[in-house]
Amino acid sequence: MGTLMKDKVGIVTAAASGLGRASALAFAAEGAKVVVSDINEEGGKETVRQVVEAGGDAIFLRCNVADEQEVIDLVKQTVEHYGRLDWAHNNAGIGAPSLPIAETKTADWERCIQITQTSLYFSLKHQIPAMLDSGGGNIVNTASTSGLIGSENLATYSAAKWAVNGLTKSVALEYAKKGIRVNSICPGMTLTPAVEAWAKEVPEQAKYVENDIPLGRMALPDEQAQAALWLCSDKSSYITGVNLAVDGGQTAK
Repeated sequence: MGTLMKDKVGIVTAAASGLGRASALAFAAEGAKVVVSDINEEGGKETVRQVVEAGGDAIFLRCNVADEQEVIDLVKQTVEHYGRLDWAHNNAGIGAPSLPIAETKTADWERCIQITQTSLYFSLKHQIPAMLDSGGGNIVNTASTSGLIGSENLATYSAAKWAVNGLTKSVALEYAKKGIRVNSICPGMTLTPAVEAWAKEVPEQAKYVENDIPLGRMALPDEQAQAALWLCSDKSSYITGVNLAVDGGQTAK
């Protein structure tokens, strides 16, 4: 076990699989105490099992981050169990159907904004007071390269992720002098279970996407997790308000 985050207490949302699970494992491997949160209890508990099996410290707390009271309870229960809150990786969010905006459904827009954008507002609003009580902290939010550039047929998703990046920058300014750093990671195509399933269904399209990435491949979930870990650690102590592209060079073009 490493010591980069030794005894630092934090929350990872949407940690039942994919990037969130990789993040929980990465933080725990560096000595952090991890609250694994998700609406998927089975997946969340499996993440905890993997953390503990690897020698880490984690608990599962179910939370629908789109419900403000559940977010309040998540933070409260974290502090009750571990005594403090030092960091958070706010990873929750969903996509939306890939369509031109005139063909989208308002219900899909509202759901994506609620789960991706409003949930982050709830998380930041209630995590920060707990971090101030602990003497400061670090927050990383999961955005997307779609929050850095325009994304054709993904206006709903892109709007939500631009909001994540905007919240990140604004809140970073609000709390910089109070000992809290706030950054975001902006993943490019990443081999989460959902993307792996898509790649198997349409291998030619997946190969085209990979060939369009300067590094020639999609990211592994752990590569995204390592970026989040670094931003939450003292190794990045002079960095706040940054939207970090972790995309194999895609947005450099």
